[in-house]
Amino acid sequence: MRYLHTMIRVRDLSESLDFFCNKLGLRESHRFESETGCFTLVYLYAPLDADQAINSFAPLVELTYNWDTEDYTAGRNFGHLAFEVDNIYETCQKLLEAGVIINRPPRDGHMAFVRSPDAISIEFLQKGKSLEPQEPWASMVNAGVW
Repeated sequence: MRYLHTMIRVRDLSESLDFFCNKLGLRESHRFESETGCFTLVYLYAPLDADQAINSFAPLVELTYNWDTEDYTAGRNFGHLAFEVDNIYETCQKLLEAGVIINRPPRDGHMAFVRSPDAISIEFLQKGKSLEPQEPWASMVNAGVW
């Protein structure tokens, strides 16, 4: 058995692609559009999975954009995605500067959460050992839910 992808439903494909590609740094692998089914599927991979993506072996995030107007709620869209990062503080700082709310700051130097435009929780885990707690992260309070 091999992990293939995680699917999440999105309301606004452009807004979601901006978040996942421009702000998180994922890259588009491929997409499929169905006129008869009235949906678009966009598959994304993490930069360190680029070699695997070429051979279709990378784990993917599938953004499913149904052309209807249903407003997907928690449970109907998904739980959370998790990504390992080289430096959790640098990752969160970059996202903060891009206007992303850090819902659960990396106070412990190990874990943080943000949310996509469709309220999908994204977890970041520090690669290897946790970094030493540092400001402003150590004192930052939670913002909303994740």
